[in-house]
Amino acid sequence: MKEDTTFQLLLSSINEKVRLTETEMQVCKSFFTPKKLLKKQLLLQHQEVCHFIAFVVQGILRSYTVDAKGNEHVVQFALEGWWISDNYSFLTGEPSTYNIDALEDAELLLLSRPAMDELLLKVPAMERYFRILMQNSLVALQRRLVGSLSYTAEEKYTNLIRTYPDIAQRVPQHQIASYLGIKPETLSRIRKQLTSR
Repeated sequence: MKEDTTFQLLLSSINEKVRLTETEMQVCKSFFTPKKLLKKQLLLQHQEVCHFIAFVVQGILRSYTVDAKGNEHVVQFALEGWWISDNYSFLTGEPSTYNIDALEDAELLLLSRPAMDELLLKVPAMERYFRILMQNSLVALQRRLVGSLSYTAEEKYTNLIRTYPDIAQRVPQHQIASYLGIKPETLSRIRKQLTSR
């Protein structure tokens, strides 16, 4: 993928929230490292320190935990235009509690902690961009918490489809069920009911 198209999605994501000059955009690009992942390849492994945040240019990633019985619990999906990381590990330097892997071949732009600190000094508008991202993330987390406690399985699924319209075609059903905290057979029944309406 050419450099211009690699950065196009990132720059349009930034420009939706803050306005950068052409010079600031060029400076911004210099702090990101392109990375390709193959399907099923890990970006971050449980117990490693997370040294970067990742912007998804192409593909889908997921973060998940594995419990004592070996069951996976999907915490987040990140499609094109989304960010993914273990923010706690990234900010504190503590070992990660998550695994992050690719559900499809993926192209990413990685931003390390030192690069982020320098970027915020050189392009102050990016401080506002990341603050807006963090606020949006907190709102989404709160909504997800409320949803997991009070929504029916069908409401959880329809909310997911609203957020990620093509996810049902791109992500295995058992992983969607894991993200929603429901059994795969429950999800299968819900999908049949929705298509028969």
